[in-house]
Amino acid sequence: MKTTKNTILITGGSAGIGFETAKLLSEQGNHVIITGRNQNRLDEAKAQLTNVTAIRADVSKAADVAELVATVNRLFPALNVVINNAGRALLYNLADESQNAYVNAEDEMLTNYLSIIRLNQHLLPLLKQQEEAAIVNVSSVVAYVPGVTLPTYAASKAALHSYTTSLRLSLENTSIKVFELFPPLVDTEFSKEIGGHNGIATAQVADELLEGLKNNEFEIRVGDTAKIYDLFLSSPSEALNVMNANRAA
Repeated sequence: MKTTKNTILITGGSAGIGFETAKLLSEQGNHVIITGRNQNRLDEAKAQLTNVTAIRADVSKAADVAELVATVNRLFPALNVVINNAGRALLYNLADESQNAYVNAEDEMLTNYLSIIRLNQHLLPLLKQQEEAAIVNVSSVVAYVPGVTLPTYAASKAALHSYTTSLRLSLENTSIKVFELFPPLVDTEFSKEIGGHNGIATAQVADELLEGLKNNEFEIRVGDTAKIYDLFLSSPSEALNVMNANRAA
C-alpha cells in the first residue's frame, strides 16, 4: 500500500492515537481529514498540524455521518484511505450492581462497532472508485483476550475483529485493502482510567501502523500485542491469566 499522496480520513483524530497518526501521515505527504465530537479540540489539533482538514462529526450519530459523507464526496472525491479510530471504553466489573452493563455495552458497541460498519458502508462506493484504497479499523489487544475491567469494550473489539475479517474477504477482488490495527495499552487521555501512563507512546502506534501499511500487513499487532497473540494461540487460558494478572481480588 502506498503511504504518500493519499487522501485520508481519520475519525477521532483530535487526540491520542488518531492525532499522532494524522501528524505522521500528513508529514508523509498525505492530505488528512480529521473528525471528532468537540470543535474546540479539533481546532487545537488542526493548529498543530499541516495539510490537515478538520470536520466536526460524531460518528455515533447517523445525521452527522450522513453530513460527513456528503462533505467528503463533494470536497474530497480522491479519498482513498479511511482510518476508523474513534472509540469508547468504560472501566467497570460485570459483578458491580451499581453499573448498568446493558447501557455500557450499548454505548461501546455503537461507537466501536456499529458506527464503523455504517461509515464504511457509506464510503465504500467512493473508495471503490480509487485505483488503490484502504480501510483501517483500529481494534485492541482485548479483541483476542478480554480484560475483566473492560468487559463490554473487549466484546465490541472482538466483534470488530470478526467484522474486519469478513470485510477483508468480501473486498479481496476490489482495489480496497482492509487492515486491522491492534494496539496494546497506550498512554493517552482515553486510557487514563485504566493505567494508560504505563502504556506505550502514541508515536510508536503511528509508526507501526505506517510500516504495516507499507508492507501490506493486514493485521498490525503493535508492541506486546504480538506476544499476547502468540500466547493466546498456544494457551488461551494462560493468555487470559496474563491479561488479567493485575485485576482486583
